[in-house]
Amino acid sequence: MTSLMTNTSAMTALKSLQATNSALEATQKNISTGFRVSDASDNAAYWSIATTMRSDSKALGTVTDALGLGAAKLDVAYTGMNSAIDVVQEMKSKIVAAQEPGVDKSKVQSEIGALQQQLLSIADSASFSGENWLKDSGTKSLVASFTRDSTGAVSVTSIDIDLSGVQLVDSTATPTAGILGANGAASSTSVLAMNVTSGNLDNLLTDIDTALESMTTAAADIGSAKNRVSIQSDFVGALQDSIARGVGKLVDADMTEESTKLQALQTQQQLGIQALSMANSGSQSLLALFR
Repeated sequence: MTSLMTNTSAMTALKSLQATNSALEATQKNISTGFRVSDASDNAAYWSIATTMRSDSKALGTVTDALGLGAAKLDVAYTGMNSAIDVVQEMKSKIVAAQEPGVDKSKVQSEIGALQQQLLSIADSASFSGENWLKDSGTKSLVASFTRDSTGAVSVTSIDIDLSGVQLVDSTATPTAGILGANGAASSTSVLAMNVTSGNLDNLLTDIDTALESMTTAAADIGSAKNRVSIQSDFVGALQDSIARGVGKLVDADMTEESTKLQALQTQQQLGIQALSMANSGSQSLLALFR
């Protein structure tokens, strides 16, 4: 039936055009944002997961910064320890030289005194961000990771570094603790107070050699901690990349697919406009019947 009141063809064409326009808007949004799920209304479950994982990734970014800070502190401590080892080795050679007959021990002691002052300078200078791990004692904790368990509970793990075997001197004006500040078992004097003009040279040599062994062990411990922090930092970085890839698979738009879809929808839109125009012009032909 042909009716002036109801144009069924136009109504059908209009509905089809509206659906095409709606799909076209969605595709254009995906292309402009780069996401197929950019709002909760697109896919509430995926949007929620992506939002949570992005938040966790930012937390891991903070962990990476903390590990970098810890690595810098360890690097400064390691550099200071190695420099101190070189100086103590030089002191050891001076003590050996002082045992030679006819050597002016006072001049040797003058050189040793300069080296002892250099050791104090090294210990004081090995500071980063207000912390000096060659003078501090106890345990230092570095933020190592951010985790979320299956229940959604979050926690922060840490790497603990024991400084008890790393401390060179304490923070007092005249150090009496640490590898260099504590008295040796043989000479009853510290590395910083050794004097070849008044002490037993064999005892001094025994104690300075013991101090060197302790410093070598301390340097190895710091090196191990540096390696652990480096490995953890690499892991956290890889974990961030994995999270980014996982989130991308959930919410990123496939631009090849979207561009192909856009071309098809634009063609459908043009055809829909033509179909609607043809449906609307059909009623005009009725006028010919009344001429």
